[in-house]
Amino acid sequence: MGGNLTLTLILVIMTSIISYQAFSNPEMKAKMLFRPVSIEQGEWYRFFSSGLIHADFIHLLVNMYVLYVFGTSVESFFTAVLFGPALGKLVYLVFYFSAIAIASYPSYMRHKGNYAYSALGASGGTSAIVFAFIVINPWAGLTFVFFPFFSIPALIMGIGYLWYSSYMDKKGMDNIGHNAHFSGAIYGVFFTIICAFVFNYEYLQVMATNLLNGPILDSY
Repeated sequence: MGGNLTLTLILVIMTSIISYQAFSNPEMKAKMLFRPVSIEQGEWYRFFSSGLIHADFIHLLVNMYVLYVFGTSVESFFTAVLFGPALGKLVYLVFYFSAIAIASYPSYMRHKGNYAYSALGASGGTSAIVFAFIVINPWAGLTFVFFPFFSIPALIMGIGYLWYSSYMDKKGMDNIGHNAHFSGAIYGVFFTIICAFVFNYEYLQVMATNLLNGPILDSY
């Protein structure tokens, strides 16, 4: 990136500032929450604003770390491979915020009449970013992100994540929006594949070949 300020870093900084402000401003937080009942009353902006606030510092830290690590690669792919610098950044921005909204849609349908339900966080968007990365680099080792002592292929991690999100959503054992994680992940996969199909079909073939070739094993 040559030291340039990436769009991913701008998103991380912006979200961190807004989340920090909302930590000490309950009124601001209430106006930005994902709340299906309020959306039913016409406050559609909540599909997007909810991705700019978080429950606490840990919630914010995890989402912003994931966004920065994976988003930098996905942004580079959009700008350098699929669309070019200007259009690539625009598409990347649309991708991220549309993922936040679309990932929340199943919860909106499920809780439209539930006055007690609300949610927040960028997890739907970050899940989409992670799975866009998996489509682009299916066999990349994720040592530096999740596992300090051994490497696991991104594709395997993704399959496990989808299973876990689906399982936890069905169990309903906590207040985490696992269905948003799952929906965001699926959206990330399809968005990336469709963009490659439409704008750079030759690279889509490269992606398919990389997937079918499997992981590259080091030889000594």
